[in-house]
Amino acid sequence: MNYLLTLLILTPLVGAAIIAGLDPKQRSLARGLGLFFNALALGLVALLWSNFNAASGELQFVERYEWIPSVGVQYFLGIDGMSLLMVLLTALIVPFGLLASWRVEDNTRAFVSLLLFLQAGLFGAFTALNFIHWFAFYELTLVPAYFLIKLWGGPQRSAAANQFFIYTMVGSVALLLSMLAVYLVTGSFDLIKLAEKGRSGELASLFNVRIAGWYGLSPRALSLVIFFGAFLGFAVKVPVWPFHTWLPATYAEAPTGVSMVLTGVMSKMGVYGFLRILLPIFPNEMQIMLTPLLWLAVATIVFSAWAAMMQRDLKRIVAYSSINHLGYCLLGIFAVASFTGSDPKWTTEKAAALNGVLLQMFNHGITAAALFYFVGLIEQRAGRRGLDDFGGLRKVAPVFCGLMGIAMFASLGLPGLNGFIGEFLIFKGVFPLAKWAAAFSAIGLLVTALFLLTILQRVWSGPLAEQGKVFPDLTVKERLIVLPAIVLMFVLGIWPQLLLKVINPTVVRVVDSMKL
Repeated sequence: MNYLLTLLILTPLVGAAIIAGLDPKQRSLARGLGLFFNALALGLVALLWSNFNAASGELQFVERYEWIPSVGVQYFLGIDGMSLLMVLLTALIVPFGLLASWRVEDNTRAFVSLLLFLQAGLFGAFTALNFIHWFAFYELTLVPAYFLIKLWGGPQRSAAANQFFIYTMVGSVALLLSMLAVYLVTGSFDLIKLAEKGRSGELASLFNVRIAGWYGLSPRALSLVIFFGAFLGFAVKVPVWPFHTWLPATYAEAPTGVSMVLTGVMSKMGVYGFLRILLPIFPNEMQIMLTPLLWLAVATIVFSAWAAMMQRDLKRIVAYSSINHLGYCLLGIFAVASFTGSDPKWTTEKAAALNGVLLQMFNHGITAAALFYFVGLIEQRAGRRGLDDFGGLRKVAPVFCGLMGIAMFASLGLPGLNGFIGEFLIFKGVFPLAKWAAAFSAIGLLVTALFLLTILQRVWSGPLAEQGKVFPDLTVKERLIVLPAIVLMFVLGIWPQLLLKVINPTVVRVVDSMKL
C-alpha cells in the first residue's frame, strides 16, 4: 500500500505511452487498451476506498521523498476524504467520456492516449501535497485538454482551444507568483505546513515581518495582492464570474467525451484548489474580502442561470448550467470563511456547508457528464443541437427522454436524486452564516428549474417535428454506457451517507482546525 498512489498515477501514463506507440490503423485496439487501463485505475481506486480509514479524517497512503531539497520541493502524495472523493470521480468520469467517444475515427490512438494522459494529471492534482509537485500536475492537465479540443472539436475549435489555454495560463501564472511570494516568507512549499501557518495566524505575522515595504505597499495590502493572485488562478479554472467567458465556447466546441471530462472533473480542480490551498492558507484575507467574495458567488450562481435561460444551443445551456452549479460550491466555501468564533453551533453549520460542497462537486460531475452525453447523442443523431430544432421526440424515443429527464431532474435538485442533498446541505449551512447571500442565491435555483424544464418542453414534448420522425431511441449499448450514472443518481440521492461517511471526518477536522 506504500506506493498505491504512485501506481495510480502511473497506470494511465503507461497506458497512454503504449497506445501512442500503436499503428494508427489499430483503432479498436487503442480503444480497448484505453478502457483496460481505465478499468485498472478504477480497480486501484476501489482498493484505496476499501483500505481507507474513513473515521480518521487524517492523511493516508502518504508518500514523501526529497525531490529538490534546496528549494523545499518534495515528492509528496497523500489523500484524505476530500482527495479520495475527487480521485473516485476521476476514475468514473474518464471511462464514461471514453465510451462516449467510441466512434472517434480520426487518429484514435492519439485521442485515447491524450485522454489517459489527462487522467494521470488529474489523479496527480488530487493527491499531490507539495505546491510545486501539485502545480506540475495542475498544468499537465492543460496540455492534453488543449489538443483534445483543438484537434477533435467543432467548427470553432481553434478559437475555443486558444481561449481556454490563454485564460487558464494567465490564472496559473498569477497563482504561481503568489505561491512563490508565500515561499519567500515561509521557506516552504508543503501545503500541509502552509495550511497550519495560515490557520494559526503565523503566515499573517510573517507577511508583516518579511514583506513590509515591498513596492511601497503596506503588509496588509501586499498580502491581499498575493491572495488575489492565488484567487485568480482558481477563479479561472472553476470558473467564477466574470472570469467565465472561456467556458461556454470551450465546452460547446469540445467533442462530447472531452466536454464530459472538462465539466465532470477538470472544473472541480478549481474548487478543490479553493478548499486545499486558498481557504486554509489565506483565511485572514478571505475574512477581509468576505463580502465581495460572497457577491461573486451570488453573481456566478444567478447570472450563469439567466445566461443558460437565454441560450438556444443545448450544449451552451448545459455549459452555463455547470457554472451555475459550481457557484453553489463557492457560496459554501466563502460562507465558511466568515468569522464566527468557537461556538459549536457555527462549527456544525460550517461542517454542513462543506459536506454539501464536496457532495455537490461529486454529484454535479456525474449529472453534468451525463447531460453532455445526452446532448452529444442528440447532435449525433440529428446533426443539430438547437433548442428550437426539435419537438415531441418523446413519442419516438421514450427511453432516451426518460433517462435524460432523470439526469435533468437530478441537476435541478429534485429530492430523491443525487443533486438534492448537496445543495440542501450548502444552503442549510450558509443561511445562518450569510443569510443575504443564501437568499439571493436561491433565485438561481428557480431559474435552473425553468431552463431545464424548458428543454423538456421544447425538445421532448409538444407536436412531433417532421425531422424528428426518424429520430432513433437509445441503443442497448448506449443504455449500458449511461446506466451506471443513472444508478448513481438514485443511489446517492437515497443513500448519501455512502459518501458522507468518508468525507465528514475530513470536513470536521478542517472546520475544527480553522480558528475563524
